[in-house]
Amino acid sequence: MGDIGFSEILLIAVVILVLFGSRKIPEFMRGLGKGVREFNDAKDSVRKELEEGMKDKDQAKTVTTKTVETIEPVDTVATDK
Repeated sequence: MGDIGFSEILLIAVVILVLFGSRKIPEFMRGLGKGVREFNDAKDSVRKELEEGMKDKDQAKTVTTKTVETIEPVDTVATDK
C-alpha cells in the first residue's frame, strides 16, 4: 500500500503527455532540473557553513583552554610617605 508500480508511473506519464503536449515536457523538465540543482547547491552551501562554524567553535574552544593561565595573587602593602 502506497508503493507506486510501473503501471501507475506509466499512467501518470501518459496523463502528463496529454495535458502538456510533447513540446512543453522538455521545457518543464529543464526547469525542474534547474530547480533541483539550485536546491542542492543551497543545501550544500548551508552544510558547508555549518561545518565551518562548528570547526571554528572547536578551534576557539581549544585556543581558550590553552591560553588560560593561573596567576598567583600578590600581597601589596601600602606605605605612607
